[in-house]
Amino acid sequence: MKKVIFICTHNSARSQMAEGLLRHLYGDKYEAFSAGTSPTEIHLLAVRVMDEIGIDISDSRSKSINEYRDEIFDYVITVCDHARQTCPFFPAAKENLHAGFEDPSAFEGTDEAKLRKFREVRDETKRWIEDYFGRKD
Repeated sequence: MKKVIFICTHNSARSQMAEGLLRHLYGDKYEAFSAGTSPTEIHLLAVRVMDEIGIDISDSRSKSINEYRDEIFDYVITVCDHARQTCPFFPAAKENLHAGFEDPSAFEGTDEAKLRKFREVRDETKRWIEDYFGRKD
C-alpha cells in the first residue's frame, strides 16, 4: 500500500479529517497518516462532523511531524498554507502536494455556523480526495 501523510499546523481538524476520509474511502490502497507542525488536540467539531458521515476519528490524537521524520511516504500533502511554508521537506516522498483548505476552527460565529463551516471543509476535503486519489491506480 502507498503511504500518505496530511500535514497542517495543529493536526486538530483539516489533516485529521483528511486522514479519516482517505482511510474510509481508499483504505484498501492507501495507508493514511496525519501530523501537525505545532500539534494541539483534535477539535470536537471535527470528530462530530466526521461521525455524521460514518467515520469515527474519536480515538485519534494530534501528532507532531517529528514522529514521522524517518518515515518514507509516497505522498506528503499540506492542507494549510502555514504548514506549506513551515513543513520540513520529506526528500523520500514521491510527491509533495498542497491542497489548502480553510481552517474551520478559526471561523467565528454561532455554534451552528461553526458546525456548518466544519461540514463545508469536510465536504471540500472529501471532494479533493475523491478527485485526486479516486483516479489513481
